[in-house]
Amino acid sequence: MSASGGTKAIVAALGANLAIAVSKFVAFAFSGSSSMLAEGVHSLADSGNQALLLIGGKKAQREATPQHPFGYGRERYIYAFLVSIVLFSVGGMFAVYEGYEKIKHPHELEHWYWPVGVLVFAIIAESFSFRTAIKESNELRGGLSWAQFVRRAKAPELPVVLLEDFGALIGLVLALGGVGLALLTGDGIWDGIGTVCIGVLLILIALVLAAETKSLLLGEAAGVEDVKKIEAAIVDGRTVTGVIHMRTLHLGPEELLVAAKVAVEHDDTAAQVASAIDAAEARIRTAVPIARVIYLEPDIYSEAEAAKGADPEATPGGPAHPVEH
Repeated sequence: MSASGGTKAIVAALGANLAIAVSKFVAFAFSGSSSMLAEGVHSLADSGNQALLLIGGKKAQREATPQHPFGYGRERYIYAFLVSIVLFSVGGMFAVYEGYEKIKHPHELEHWYWPVGVLVFAIIAESFSFRTAIKESNELRGGLSWAQFVRRAKAPELPVVLLEDFGALIGLVLALGGVGLALLTGDGIWDGIGTVCIGVLLILIALVLAAETKSLLLGEAAGVEDVKKIEAAIVDGRTVTGVIHMRTLHLGPEELLVAAKVAVEHDDTAAQVASAIDAAEARIRTAVPIARVIYLEPDIYSEAEAAKGADPEATPGGPAHPVEH
């Protein structure tokens, strides 16, 4: 995922959410609608979330230091995880609480045209933001379904914005339904029910985001296609004859660590092996440009040793899936 594509979607969402948040709070002040208050807090939280994503993207660009030799690429994952926490607490839990209070103490809506007008405006604005996120995502997701894209994306920004905008649109429809039913029946309890539904929706989205960003924080391997490209790039058929085992790890959305033990012939000279490894590293970077940190260890290939797999104690997490030679 390119940083520019993610930034464009974030900025579009930030602009839309700030405008929508102001309009919702104005509507709440005139109508007393709890759905408007919950939606206003939701939009304000979303605006803060987009600011967090922008901060994370900026911090991730810092140069590596002796204390952090692999750089700060994972800052983007940390800030994306903070987004899920904010969405859960400030957005979801607040909406559930506000809806519960409104159900316990319902009151008739005043100046109904304010919330209805604001909701229609918000749906239009969120639709433009959602459209931008979809357009940017389509350039990256290829043949993946939307669910697969959210689960497999290594850069967190577009999945976060997509889920936020999707949740916002569904929430606006729920708010409009709650306000509409409250007006039709004259019973403010429907406004509270709509608010609770918004809160539950936000909590579910926050849990999905938390699960995905937690996986990225723990460290994910390269995608299947990239692994195949790396394996093919390592082997030259002459000096480097195969991959004994390999590990890949995303140090950030656009930086990949590759560590592999490669098979060489027993009668190759040290100079030949060193030259072949340098050439293999160049081929890997050409095949997968985000592979920026590469460690290749030469070894004499043995069928018996390969059959044992990687040493679980030497490679945390247990042996990798066996690679055919």
